[in-house]
Amino acid sequence: MEIKDNQLLRQFETQTSEGLLVLEYAIQERKLFLTKLNQPDELEESITNEFIKQVLAFAEEKKLKVVPTHPKVTHFFRKNPVYKELLPPGIKI
Repeated sequence: MEIKDNQLLRQFETQTSEGLLVLEYAIQERKLFLTKLNQPDELEESITNEFIKQVLAFAEEKKLKVVPTHPKVTHFFRKNPVYKELLPPGIKI
C-alpha cells in the first residue's frame, strides 16, 4: 500500500480497488491531529487498519505525537494499545 502525503490538502491518501481512502490531518506544536477519515463504504476494515498503521509509522518517524479526533481512528487506538505511546501526555482513550 502506497500512501501519499498531500500537504496542500493536508491529507494522507491511498488508492484502493474500492476507491480513494483519505485521512485528513492538521499539524500543530509537534502534534498530528487526525481529524477525518473518508473511505469507500465497501472497504474492508483490515485495509483501513493497515492504512492507519502506516500513517502512525509516518508520525513516529517524524517524532510527532498523535491526537485522534475521528471516532474510527479513536476506535483503532482502543483496539491496538501498542500505539498508545504515540498519544501526548494527558490524552487517554
